[in-house]
This record gives sequence, structure tokens and C-alpha cells, in this order.
Amino acid sequence: MKKNIFNIILVFITLFLFGYTIHELKKESEGPVVYIPERPEPKPYIYPQLKEKEETAKVEIPKIGKDFTGFKEALAFKESRRRYHAVNSLGFLGKYQFGPGTLRYLQINPQDFINNPELQEYVFKKYMLENKKILKKEIEKYTGKYINGIKITESGILAAAHLAGAGAVKKYLRSGGKFSAKDAFGTRIEDYLKKFADYDLSEINDN
Repeated sequence: MKKNIFNIILVFITLFLFGYTIHELKKESEGPVVYIPERPEPKPYIYPQLKEKEETAKVEIPKIGKDFTGFKEALAFKESRRRYHAVNSLGFLGKYQFGPGTLRYLQINPQDFINNPELQEYVFKKYMLENKKILKKEIEKYTGKYINGIKITESGILAAAHLAGAGAVKKYLRSGGKFSAKDAFGTRIEDYLKKFADYDLSEINDN
């Protein structure tokens, strides 16, 4: 009887040791357990222009009136922080951030443009006058009306044309705000219509 009990205990011990050995061999075959931390979300790429704007965000726009000077300085601050030698990552130039295509249309050499503050001021005024002529009917028809809750003004229209082009502004106004456009950095026509409303631009004329 004692011999049978001893044999049973011996069998259990043998099975236990056999099972433990198999378990350890399996763990070794699987390799060590390594903790992999959660992968962080990728950081969005920041265009050099935007980085520059972040670095100069503390610069305050001067206190200016609601005349043409106030309009152009406010627009220049939004475009380049009023820096004549600014060039963004898309190749837009100067204080008012003119694109190479617009400069070619105006028959202006980009190299001459970026190095000449007086030329930049002249070109800006010339371009505003050009857009004012192109958008004359829209300025007369829509000034004082509201589209998408935004008051439409001459200065807002011309600022939006500087952003997106006169053609895009025409489509926006004629569609009642259903057609919109934005630049490569996400600024919309509506943003400029609202931000640059109610400036007196009577100084922009053929004289």
C-alpha cells in the first residue's frame, strides 16, 4: 500500500517537472518580452513663413486710421509683418507678398521688386487700382450688403482680391458666398472681407 502511494506521488512529481520544463522551453523560444512605448503623433510640418510669423507674433501693428495708409499697413502686417525683404516658402515676395505671376503680369522684375521698397509701394497701389477697375461693378452692386453674415465693403473686396485674385472674388460675390477660395496657408476670402472692411480707399484713383 505504501509502495503504491509512493509511486503515485512520484508520477505527479515527474509530470510537474516535465510540464515546467516544457513551459520554460516555450518562453525561451518566444524570446524576451520587450515593452514598446506608444508611438507619438507625428508633428505637422510648419512652413517657414508660418514659423517666422510665430516668432514675430509679439510685434504689434501700429495704431493707424481707416484711410488708405491704414489699410495698406494693416494688410502688410497680415502678409509679412511689414517686412520689405520677406520671401515665404511659396516664393511670394516683399511687404505685401506678391506672387511671381502677378509681378510678371505687372511687368515687374522680381529681383528689382524685392530690393526696392519704393517700387513695392508703387506696385501695391497700382495693383489695387487695377483690381478696383476689374471689380467696379461688384463694388457698386454689393457694397453695404451682407453675405454669410459679413458686411461687404470696397476695402474688403480689394483685400480679398489681393489674397485670392479678382476672379475668385467675383465668383464669391455672384454666388452669394457659396463659392469660396483660400490660399495655401488656409486663409479664406471671407477672412479678408471681414478683417479689412470699412477703410476709405478714395485715394485709389486714376490720379
